[in-house]
Amino acid sequence: MFVLILGAPGSGKGTQGKILTERLGFVKITTGDILRAAVRAATPLGLEAKKYMEAGKLVPDALILDLIKGELAKPAAKDGAVFDGFPRTAAQAELVDRTLGERGQRLSHVLLLDVPEEELVRRMHGRAMQEGRSDDTPAAIKTRLQVYQQDTAPLIAHYAQRGVVHRVPGTGTVEEIAGEIKRIIGR
Repeated sequence: MFVLILGAPGSGKGTQGKILTERLGFVKITTGDILRAAVRAATPLGLEAKKYMEAGKLVPDALILDLIKGELAKPAAKDGAVFDGFPRTAAQAELVDRTLGERGQRLSHVLLLDVPEEELVRRMHGRAMQEGRSDDTPAAIKTRLQVYQQDTAPLIAHYAQRGVVHRVPGTGTVEEIAGEIKRIIGR
């Protein structure tokens, strides 16, 4: 089972992805975590990615596609994985579809965490204060939400045609949201 958690920045993808991977015993493929680790380690990829992240823009596909293929090639991803924050664009969705298709697999569920914009902004401001994330500045938040609407939201239609999109109310307690996800995927 391959599951994609889709939602705007601050919608709870990371939190729900962690809960879901622990419950299912799957690997979690999170480009945000992979990229932030590369930034902290000051790798060439990390330094390049940092420029985009601090401006609130998506890191170009060329910088992350090999990371995703590498994660999918690991034995732990043989029977399933949870994608958190990837794919974000139509081009990335095609890569995921093609890569899984080559293995005779496909995305089983796309969970869309639906959160009002004012709540997203409130969450990201709070996260910036707690974690000191450079991609949660007011200017970057505005840009990230615009980029999401422009580039990521169209993925909903891409996957809705396959009948695998499930809207999940992203407000309420973490446990309530996790319970709804469990009900949807049946595990």
